[in-house]
Amino acid sequence: MFKRSKVTDGSGAGQVGIKKKSSVPGVMIMQFIETLPEGKSHPDFTRKPIALTIQEGKFAFFKAIVTGDPQPAVTWNRNNGDVSDTSRYQTKYDPHSNEHTFEMPNVKPDQADTYKCFASNEYGQATVTVVLNVIEVGYKKEKAQQQQVTTEKDFHSVLKRKSKVKPKSEEPARKEGEVDPKFWELLISADKKDYERICTEFGVTNFRWMLKKLNEVKKEREEEQAAFVREISNLKHIQVNADGTASFEIDMDLIEQSRSIYLYKDGEMIPYTKELGDKMRHSLKRVGRKYIFSLRDLCPDDAGLYQVDVDDVNVFSTDFKIPMVDFLVKLQEVKAVEREDAVFECVLSNPFSKILWFGKNTPLEQSEKYDIEVSEDKLIHRLVVKDCMVVDKGIYSACAGIKSCNAWLIVEADKDAQKGKKSARKTTRAGGSGMDLNKIAQEQQAKLEKVREEREQNKAAQEVAAAAPPTDSPPAPAHSTTPGKTEPKATETSEPRKVNKPAAVASDLPVVEVANGGQSTGNEGGDERLQPPAGATVGSEHSIEKGLSDIYVVHGKPAELEVKMNKDSDGTWFKDGDQLNSGAGIKISKDGTSHKLEIQSCRDEHSGLYKFTSEELSTQGKMKVGDVPQLSEDDLHAFSRPVIVRVGQNAAFKLPFPPQDSLTISWFKDGMELNDGGGVKIVREPNHSRLLLRDCLRTDAGEIKITLKNPFGAVEASSRLIVLDRPGPPEGPVETVETTSSVIEIKWNPPKDDGGSAVTSYIIERQQAGQGPWSRVGDISADKTSFRDRNVTHGKKYKYRVYAENPEGISDSLETADDIMAGILILSGPPGAPKIVSTSKTCINLTWTPPVDDRGEPIIGYQVEKRKKDTNQWTALNEINEPIKDVKYITKDVIEGAEYEFRVSAINKSGSGDPSPPSAMVCAKNPNMRPRFKDPEDFIVVRAGNSARVNICFEAEPPPQITWLKDDKPISPWINVINTEGMSQLVLTSSKRSDSAIYTIKAKNSVGEASFDVEVRVTDEPKSPGPVELVQTVHDKLVISWGPSPDEELDDRLYYVLSQNDSNMRVWRTVADRLFTNTYTVTNILPGIQYHFCIYAKNDVGQSEPSQSPPWGFNSCKGSIAQFDRTSKGISLEKPPSILVPLKVHTQPKGYQVYMTCAVRGCPAPTVSWYLNDVCINSDNNYYITNSGGICSIYILRVRAEDSGAYKVVAVNAFGKAECSTKLTVRD
Repeated sequence: MFKRSKVTDGSGAGQVGIKKKSSVPGVMIMQFIETLPEGKSHPDFTRKPIALTIQEGKFAFFKAIVTGDPQPAVTWNRNNGDVSDTSRYQTKYDPHSNEHTFEMPNVKPDQADTYKCFASNEYGQATVTVVLNVIEVGYKKEKAQQQQVTTEKDFHSVLKRKSKVKPKSEEPARKEGEVDPKFWELLISADKKDYERICTEFGVTNFRWMLKKLNEVKKEREEEQAAFVREISNLKHIQVNADGTASFEIDMDLIEQSRSIYLYKDGEMIPYTKELGDKMRHSLKRVGRKYIFSLRDLCPDDAGLYQVDVDDVNVFSTDFKIPMVDFLVKLQEVKAVEREDAVFECVLSNPFSKILWFGKNTPLEQSEKYDIEVSEDKLIHRLVVKDCMVVDKGIYSACAGIKSCNAWLIVEADKDAQKGKKSARKTTRAGGSGMDLNKIAQEQQAKLEKVREEREQNKAAQEVAAAAPPTDSPPAPAHSTTPGKTEPKATETSEPRKVNKPAAVASDLPVVEVANGGQSTGNEGGDERLQPPAGATVGSEHSIEKGLSDIYVVHGKPAELEVKMNKDSDGTWFKDGDQLNSGAGIKISKDGTSHKLEIQSCRDEHSGLYKFTSEELSTQGKMKVGDVPQLSEDDLHAFSRPVIVRVGQNAAFKLPFPPQDSLTISWFKDGMELNDGGGVKIVREPNHSRLLLRDCLRTDAGEIKITLKNPFGAVEASSRLIVLDRPGPPEGPVETVETTSSVIEIKWNPPKDDGGSAVTSYIIERQQAGQGPWSRVGDISADKTSFRDRNVTHGKKYKYRVYAENPEGISDSLETADDIMAGILILSGPPGAPKIVSTSKTCINLTWTPPVDDRGEPIIGYQVEKRKKDTNQWTALNEINEPIKDVKYITKDVIEGAEYEFRVSAINKSGSGDPSPPSAMVCAKNPNMRPRFKDPEDFIVVRAGNSARVNICFEAEPPPQITWLKDDKPISPWINVINTEGMSQLVLTSSKRSDSAIYTIKAKNSVGEASFDVEVRVTDEPKSPGPVELVQTVHDKLVISWGPSPDEELDDRLYYVLSQNDSNMRVWRTVADRLFTNTYTVTNILPGIQYHFCIYAKNDVGQSEPSQSPPWGFNSCKGSIAQFDRTSKGISLEKPPSILVPLKVHTQPKGYQVYMTCAVRGCPAPTVSWYLNDVCINSDNNYYITNSGGICSIYILRVRAEDSGAYKVVAVNAFGKAECSTKLTVRD
């Protein structure tokens, strides 16, 4: 019995138990206090464990996710047992996913139980239950014998079915008139059209009572199902499929998908699998709401009532009937021509009203395409495929019960058909069995009729024997005899009758002894004992002490029939009603009370019913003469040859023999009988038998024997199965024979399993300790089991592994348990104590001195260890196979604020030496440092209405005090400041133009202080410029002037863009960009062309709507052109260059574009040159330089770090020189 564990309630003394509802179904919550503190909560499950049905030996686990504040403690328990054995139960927690896992590696059947998961904290406890079902694999004989009764009791105490269908061993005796519970289970799941058939089968005739009772049972069952199932539909009862499997299916919508589903056969639970490729015979496949149960490798024992339960409630029942039928004539291959009919025929051993036909794995029914015919005696079945076409080609099969046969239909093209035209339908039929099916069916019908008559005679004889009066009844009158005949009439047409023995006979009738080849069945014969005549006493009654029984005798062997009477009397022998006398090979003798009939050499004519009569008593028995099963010498010799296969292949055995009646065929492996099913397939045909072993393993190798047995004897034939595989690993352990500075010698033992063929060699591989790759160092012959490795280095450690090899492959390896060192271990002395170079909250910098004494071995590196304060454990910071080459190391495996000490060990080829003295205790924290800002931005543009965030990162120790100023004044309380470690953030929500200012951040600590200015520009798309005016002063130039944009005073970064459209091009093009004045002179104005101009205001956010000029040209009003006196010599327009708009300072990130512009005036037009750090860049292709009407621009597509520096524009003409400069800063 299972040991039941004790589970205590989580509530403590004085606590109230308030039940709470969880959002997850199936979770029970108990709250310990009435009102929870603010921010606190009782435990709950956000993910509960799911019920599991798993195969024995696999990895089982449950997962759960819990919530609660404070963090709940999670524990696991089981109803019938404890979970304290850490080798079977392991509890784990993943802090990243917050998953609690309960693992059971290599799960066993005794771990099947109901498990509970508890999550508890000081405010409550949450509980959830989950069921684990373990499917036991294989049949364990000893366990079944020892625990059969106990296990059944325990299992049924855990899972009590509500169904009244019980296993045969538990089925109670039914009272007279009580209906079998299977009757109601079948009716609940059956269609109405099947009610009459089921009632007839169970002998129920009162239909009215049945329907009334059925409604009550259905209502009760539906109430039970409503707790687990929302809807059940599309019930399809069990049937055999074309692939030889049987299946049934239902559509079922479960309320909780975690509910357990069980499968029963005749009241007994049967295991099933949900995994594809599993070798279990029963399986469940789920597709959406559809559940399909399948059964493969069908056998007669699979017949019975199958039921599906959800937990303990039955939801579906179906009866699987397997008729005892076989194919006497199987389907034959059919070759048909297009438009011809094809016929498949078969003959059954028993009448069958309807068999299943399949075409290319698809069920076939009577239709225009297919005719299905059945003979009157229901033995001959025929399928006609009409009007065959090429698409009908394939395999067609017939299924009767669990037996099936199949054949190909081959459709050939009609050679006589005209091309392009469809040939006419043919009236001929192709195929058929090629045998006289009617004759075969008549012979089978005669056999069945004879068997039926014998059965009826036996039944009648049993009824007569049962109706015979007992010994103490009045004596019955003696049978009268017909004159001239000595045989009583009572025995001519009936089987022998048994009457009570006289009191003097103390035992049952002895078995008839048959001499030299006769075999007696003992209990099949009988004797007829007539009642003694009137007035006779019981003690002197004439009786038979030893009667006749049925015997089987081999041809040519002698047989002896003997009858013993209780007193000396005469008797007569009969065969098939004719009296027998001595002679012609028959000898009749009498020796006192013993009467014998001896046949010297039995032949077929000696078969028959033999009877012995003495006075009014008689006894009879049948003699059958035949032969033991016969096998030819050639077949025996061929069968005796061993079958050799490789692991994973199929092994097949076949033994032909002449067809014989009453032949029993059995297959054995190493003395154990093999049964059909699983990986074993046995085919028994009238003239041969085949054995197929699928996916052979090494354990399948052994003696294979077949036994042919009939009533006359048995014959055996033996063969052998050899399964070849790579050998098993060599036997260990690997022993070290010798180890020196130059040689390591090892030895091992040969493998226990050579894989079916002799080991040819051994392969030795080696790995140096601490290094990854394995190298092959030797191949030796199979007669040696030792190896000397001469290529070793003194002080190095090595691992070895040995493989065995045969013609089938290489075995798994046998590896040395420990490293083997070449020579003696020589370790280095201790280095100097580590010294602390520097510390921070994330790392500590160490240095040390090499050891004074390296003991003659070169040092290849060091290993550093740390110990946290108040602990005794030293933790290595690097592995021995990853030595630190230098005498300094920076460790980052520290926790801020924690104190550590360090020690160092020197590593040589022998390993890690003595550790150094520990360093001084040091705390992992940053050194004091004045505030310093890290790569801040000094200019930010924000669209009005959007939020602005100014992020400034800094470094300081101790943490500084942060202050923000706006234009050197304290910021408004409406501005949010968020300070975190190493960063301060200024947040302007719904920014306005008035928020534009210079914001200053100040960071101050005990070491010093720092500040930084950030310009925040809050702006929006500018408004359009004012009206545009056009004035022409000379013939080919036009002066354009416009009113300033209203935003010009608010935004000093605003500029203008001029676009032009003329009647020739009819497209807009930019004439000038980045104009900081309100006038511009357009050149190349041609007569006869109409011009249009647009002015845009543009800033860092975008550009405005255009201000359009009036059209210019054609009939437009032209401005007056000033007329000058050509003869006047007093006016001069020449002047030196001047800078109208200077260059501005720019700061751009690396990779961004830069555009700088300025306005220059002079007459004559000056020559403009650009300089970077006093180097002329006019001819540098990295810069795009333009000069249009005095607007000088330079454009850099992607600014680089080397583009930073001082830029200068120099304008020169004959009257003078002008220049302006600016600075460009490029940020990373």
